[in-house]
Amino acid sequence: MPHPLSWLAPMHRRAAFGVLLIATLVVFAAISALDVPLHTAAAPNGIVSFEFAGGPEQAQAILASWDATARIAAGLSLGVDYLFMVLYALTIGLGCVLVGEKLGGAAARMAVGLAWGQVLAAVLDAVENWALIRWLLGSRAEFWPSLAAGCATVKFALVGLGLAFVLVGAVVLVLRRGR
Repeated sequence: MPHPLSWLAPMHRRAAFGVLLIATLVVFAAISALDVPLHTAAAPNGIVSFEFAGGPEQAQAILASWDATARIAAGLSLGVDYLFMVLYALTIGLGCVLVGEKLGGAAARMAVGLAWGQVLAAVLDAVENWALIRWLLGSRAEFWPSLAAGCATVKFALVGLGLAFVLVGAVVLVLRRGR
C-alpha cells in the first residue's frame, strides 16, 4: 500500500521534511503563546485540559475560569490548530516514511501504517476542535466534551506512536552508522 506522501518525489522528501519541521515548530510556538492565558486552576494544562474535559461540568468549569481575553485566545488557538494539524501530520508522516525507508523490511511497512495514522490523527483533531469550538460558542449539548476527549485520546496516541517511531528509528540509524 502506498503511503500518504507517495506524491512527493523521493529526491525532494528530505528537503520537504526540513521545511515542514520548521513550519510545524513555528506554528507550535504560536499556539503555545496563545495557550499562556488558558492556564488556570480549572485548566492547569491550558487548551489540553479543555480537550480532555470529557464532560459538560468540567468543560463549563474550564470556560468559567477563562476571562474574555482567554476565551478569545482559546478560539484563536483552535483556529490556528487547523493549520498545525496539517503541518504535524505531514511532518510526522514524512518522518516515519524517511526513517522506514532507511530501516527497510518490517519497519518500512510499519512506517506506511504510521504515516496513515498521522492523517487519521489530523482528522480526529479537526473533529475535536469543531466540538470544542461548538462548546466555546455556547452550545451546551452534553456530547461535545465527550466527543472532543475521545478524539483527543486517539489523536495523541497516534501522534505519540509516530513520534516514537521516528525518534527510535533515528537512534537505530545513528547506531548503525557508528559501527
